[in-house]
Amino acid sequence: MDLATCPNLVNLFFDRAEARGEHPFLWSKADGKFRPQTWREVAAQISELAHGLQALGVKKDDRVVLVSENRPEWLIADLAIMAAGGVTVPAYTTNTVDDHRHIINNSGAVGLILSTSRLAKTALPAAHTAEALRFAITMEPVDLQQSLNVEVLDWHSALNRGQNVHRNVLQGAGALRRTDTACIIYTSGTGGVPKGVVTTHGAILHNLAGATAVLDKLGLKDDVFLSFLPLSHAYEHTAGQFFPISLGAQIYYAEGAEKLLVNMAEARPTLVMAVPRLYEMMHARIMRGVEKEGGKKEALFMKTLALGKKAFTAPDTMTLMEKIQNFVLEKLVRQKIAQRFGGRLKAFVSGGAPLNPDIGLFFTALGVRILQGYGQTESGPVVSVNVPQKIKMHAVGPIFPDTEVKIAEDGEILVRGELVMAGYWGDEQATQNTIKNGWLHTGDIGVIDADGHLQITDRKKDIIVNSGGDNIAPQRIEGMLTLEPEIAQAMVFGDKRPHLTGLLVPDAEWLKTWTIAHGKPSDLGQLVDDADLHKTLMDAVNRVNTHLSNIEKVRKFIIADEPFTIENTQMTPTLKVRRHKLIEHYGERLNALYS
Repeated sequence: MDLATCPNLVNLFFDRAEARGEHPFLWSKADGKFRPQTWREVAAQISELAHGLQALGVKKDDRVVLVSENRPEWLIADLAIMAAGGVTVPAYTTNTVDDHRHIINNSGAVGLILSTSRLAKTALPAAHTAEALRFAITMEPVDLQQSLNVEVLDWHSALNRGQNVHRNVLQGAGALRRTDTACIIYTSGTGGVPKGVVTTHGAILHNLAGATAVLDKLGLKDDVFLSFLPLSHAYEHTAGQFFPISLGAQIYYAEGAEKLLVNMAEARPTLVMAVPRLYEMMHARIMRGVEKEGGKKEALFMKTLALGKKAFTAPDTMTLMEKIQNFVLEKLVRQKIAQRFGGRLKAFVSGGAPLNPDIGLFFTALGVRILQGYGQTESGPVVSVNVPQKIKMHAVGPIFPDTEVKIAEDGEILVRGELVMAGYWGDEQATQNTIKNGWLHTGDIGVIDADGHLQITDRKKDIIVNSGGDNIAPQRIEGMLTLEPEIAQAMVFGDKRPHLTGLLVPDAEWLKTWTIAHGKPSDLGQLVDDADLHKTLMDAVNRVNTHLSNIEKVRKFIIADEPFTIENTQMTPTLKVRRHKLIEHYGERLNALYS
């Protein structure tokens, strides 16, 4: 089935399932071992659940909220909702009761599908007070402590309701067109209350066609994906779920961030979608390990890194001896690193936020390909991605086929095409402010180079304008700060101020070693005003400042009393910093730096 003419995502899945049949498709851990479900098995469950949802009263365009960690049932539920004619409304597993209440009520959802007892504690109280919600389906048994205003069914009961319906699910799904809504994905809220982005079947199919065309040089055959990012995020939903479906690939569901490298060795993926924060953490872990090894191993690693960088940035300047050394190091070092990632990785694909070019160059030098892309929830979500044959570390690649991009007079990136959202759910004013004359106003600032590669310079609303009227991009400075071994996280501050200041979170492993060596308490909260720690971190800041212009230099900083996390609402579920939350919490201390 041609992606350009495919009518909807349900037809796409069943077309691939018919072709793949008994081949393994979805892999998840059971009793400590990854076990597969075949394409045919998954297709049967989707059909049964779709009929079960229809028996529960789900009609065309009805919304059903989906709250679950990444697992086979997520994909089954998502496609079953669509096959029933409904619209999936994914929600983050980190949501509070109030978050769920907002999404359920704002979307007018008629049903809820959730996974575990832990998630039921926040999702079911929100469902209980929702006016339109009629039922909830639980993937695992849930111990209900109170009666609810909604019917609660377990997973197998919902499937059973559809077992006696012999109508082909595609008969109903066949009425779906590319312009119909596939899902309403609520933005992760870096700047306030999440808005529901109405994404059509066509927007996602457009993305799949673009990804296939651009990444074809990787050899898209017999691929294995490791699903790690939340499927409730548009990036993983399209690139980590529907892209492997379109390829007839296998999907392994990771057990979590702490087991990611273990799962990579087990799954041996060919493609992994992740956000820049993951690569930053991997970079820090690798460098700490190398420093601990020391001696000849450290020297060999650093030589590999130096020659790898030179081979990428200035290959024509390499001497014959350097080329020979680089070839030998390919065997001695890079192949061992490749085995840590499973041994057959074609590429990491980075999205969701800007990737620090130095991080990209670091992994490239070690033989690990990272392809940075660009997009947002409102664009399906991908607009562009680097191509394997011409990777540019400071750019996010050429524009997807059949996609129009132009740069406005103020530098804002504008996008037009089938990938653009239908609008924000129930918010006509916000839609009109974002889509003007068919052009999506992304809020990102960028340029298109002579090769047609898009480069992002900053977020329009994140740009700092100092008291002298200079425009400063904070993300680049923050990325440089977090490359220092002492610093894990950073936020730059200084809008309408004479100079920049910062908020820093020390690296946990580094801090542990430092506190032992200096006889200091291990609790970060007790160290925020410690003069010795402040001086040590200032040394790191000054190292960064030597590479910055005068207006970009960070003159003073404060130390955060805890890391930025999803739990304390200072990061989104995809690990982007919520600046407004940090300024709410630390604004008084940051402003005091100017007095």
